[in-house]
Amino acid sequence: MTSSQDSMSAKELEILIATIQEGDVRQYSVIVKAFQQPIYRYCCRLLANKQDAEDAVQDILVKAYQTLHLYKRAEHFSAWLYRMAYHHCLNLLRKRRLHNRVMRIIRLETLSASPAQEIDNGWYTPSLARALTMLSPEERSLLILRVFEEQSYTEMSEIFKIRPNALIKRMKRIKRKVQKAMNSEEEIDWSEQQLNVNTKI
Repeated sequence: MTSSQDSMSAKELEILIATIQEGDVRQYSVIVKAFQQPIYRYCCRLLANKQDAEDAVQDILVKAYQTLHLYKRAEHFSAWLYRMAYHHCLNLLRKRRLHNRVMRIIRLETLSASPAQEIDNGWYTPSLARALTMLSPEERSLLILRVFEEQSYTEMSEIFKIRPNALIKRMKRIKRKVQKAMNSEEEIDWSEQQLNVNTKI
């Protein structure tokens, strides 16, 4: 899970959601504060457009609020929210007819480099950007969640409803696909340990 949500434990988050579901809607601002930036980064990388991502994150958080009564504690809230974000972005890509030619990822610019941005700085090269455009939206989403958002395979399993072992195999295929698309112009260090990625299953 990303650092923006680390200050709130899973138990505290579930208690907060239960409070909102019971009618204290003002508490939803805490949810927005915790998840707005992670969901924005995810949408920005998937849609490759800052303005579209800004619009998308607002729509997603509004939809999450409107359907919060449907959320069940049996699944993790972040998985529920990321799944909603994925389907929302996928619909946008389909409407824009960009699911076969996704634009290059746009790196967010901030005054100070965050850990996620430091990873970005090591990853964003022209050849890699071209290679990423050749991935399907689902493949690109998996790569974003695993490498940039530091999701574990267990967390990703909840989002995509795919077994962790199957996700591990799929990630290996995605890595090979990206490397092949780059025509060996550059070597990517896929070491998750070096990239500070959560390696827990």
